[in-house]
Amino acid sequence: MIKFPEGFLWGAAASAPQTEGHSLTNGKAPTTWDEWFKLNPEKFNNGQGPQNTSNVYEMYQEDVRNMPKVGLNSYRTSISWARLLPDGKTLNQEAVKFYRDYFQAMLDNQIEPIINLFHFDMPWWLMEKGGWENRESVADFAFYAKTAFEQFGDLVKTWATFNEPLVHIECGYLYQFHYPAIVDFKKAVQVGYHTLIAHEYAVREFRRSGIEGRIGIILNVLPAYSRSESVEDIKAKEAADLLNTYSFLDPAVLGTIPEKLIELLSYNQLLPDTQVDDKKIIAENTVDFIGLNYYQPRRVKAPSKVHHPAQMPSDLYESYDWPDKKINPYRGWEIYPKALYDVAIMMRDQYHNIPWFVSENGMGVADEERFKDDNGVINDQYRIDFMKEHLEYLHKGIEAGSNCFGYHVWTYVDCWSWLNGYRNRYGLYSVDLDNGYQRTMKKSGLWFKQLSNNNGF
Repeated sequence: MIKFPEGFLWGAAASAPQTEGHSLTNGKAPTTWDEWFKLNPEKFNNGQGPQNTSNVYEMYQEDVRNMPKVGLNSYRTSISWARLLPDGKTLNQEAVKFYRDYFQAMLDNQIEPIINLFHFDMPWWLMEKGGWENRESVADFAFYAKTAFEQFGDLVKTWATFNEPLVHIECGYLYQFHYPAIVDFKKAVQVGYHTLIAHEYAVREFRRSGIEGRIGIILNVLPAYSRSESVEDIKAKEAADLLNTYSFLDPAVLGTIPEKLIELLSYNQLLPDTQVDDKKIIAENTVDFIGLNYYQPRRVKAPSKVHHPAQMPSDLYESYDWPDKKINPYRGWEIYPKALYDVAIMMRDQYHNIPWFVSENGMGVADEERFKDDNGVINDQYRIDFMKEHLEYLHKGIEAGSNCFGYHVWTYVDCWSWLNGYRNRYGLYSVDLDNGYQRTMKKSGLWFKQLSNNNGF
C-alpha cells in the first residue's frame, strides 16, 4: 500500500471560464474569449464557444454536493475578473453573492476552496488597452486582487494569483492559440514581465490585507530533458529551463530573476521595459506555496537553425521527439510519469523545499462514450492507470523528502477547453451537453473516492 502524508489534499482543478457558462449574462463583461468567438467562431471546435461551457453558474450546488462522492477534500477553481469587476472598478453584487454561495457550499461539504485569480480570461476592456502589454494592467490586477481578498477572504484561506502564466504568454504572443494570436517574441517577453509584476503586486495586496491564509502561484513547470549530453544540447536545455521554468519559479520563491535569464534576453535584444522599484517588489513578495501542473515532459535539442537575435524560442531550443516515448494519441502528448519525481527533487533541492502540490494532472480522451458499460458508466481505466503511474513517482519524491501536500486531478466535471471545446474529456464526471448538462460519474470517480478514503492505494 502506497500511503501519502496525513492531511494530504485530494482534489480537482478547474477554472471559471471553462465551467461557469453565463459568459455574457448576470452582469459579466466580455473577455478575450467571448470577443474572439464572436470575431472568429470557425477557430473553435464544433462551434463550441465560451457562452455555456459546463453551466456551473446554475449547477454549482449539485456539483459541490457530489464532490465528496468522488473523495474530494479540496477544489481549485478561479474567479472571473470580468464577472466580479465588469468595468474593472465597479463591483458586481450578483457575482459576489454567487462566489460567496459557491465557496460556502464547499466549506459546508468539508471541501477546502483553493481560489485562483486569473486563468487566461483577460477582460475585454483591458485587452482594448493592450492587455498585459500595457503596464497599467499591473495596477488593474492589483485592484482586482485586493477586491477579491476583501470580498472572500473570510471564506477562502488558500489563494493563487495566476494559473500557468506561460500559457497565456506563449499561446497569445508566439503560437496563436489564444487572443491576440500574434507572433512577436519581444512582446511575449514584455507580456511575461508585466504578468510577473502583476503577480508580485497581488501578493503584496494579500500581505497588506491581513487576512488569514496563504498565497501562491500555479505554474506548468518541469525540468527540460536534453537529447544528449553534448554541449549544444545542454545549452538548449539551459535556455528552455530559463525561459519556461526559472523565469517565474525563481522570482516567486527566491525573490530574484535569474542572472542567466537576463543575460540570455539581453544577448537576444529581448529585455523588457522595467521600473525602478520592480526588483525590490520581487524580493519582498515571495509566495507561501507553489502549485505545479504536469501533463507532459519538455524534451529539447540544439536548434537546427539559429537566428540572432532570436525571433522565436526555437532559435534557442527545439523540441526533440524521443523515440521511446509513450503517447496519449488523443492529445498528442507524451506520458512520462517519472517527471513528477524529478520535479519533486527540484523543489526540494533548488527551492528551499517550499510547500508545493500537484495542482493539475490528467488525461484527455476523445469520444469517451465508446467506453460506456451496460450501466451507462464510462469505463475509463486508462485514466486510473495514468493517475496510478504518476502517483507512484510522486510518492517516491515525497519519500525522498520533498514537501508535497496534495494532488489535484484535471478535472472534476468535463469542461470546455478553449479552441478545443469539448473535443477531449478529462473529468471524473462526464457532462452530457445534449441533455441538460447531466453529470454521470465515471469509473475513475469511484477509484478516486477509494484513493482519498485510503489516503493511498
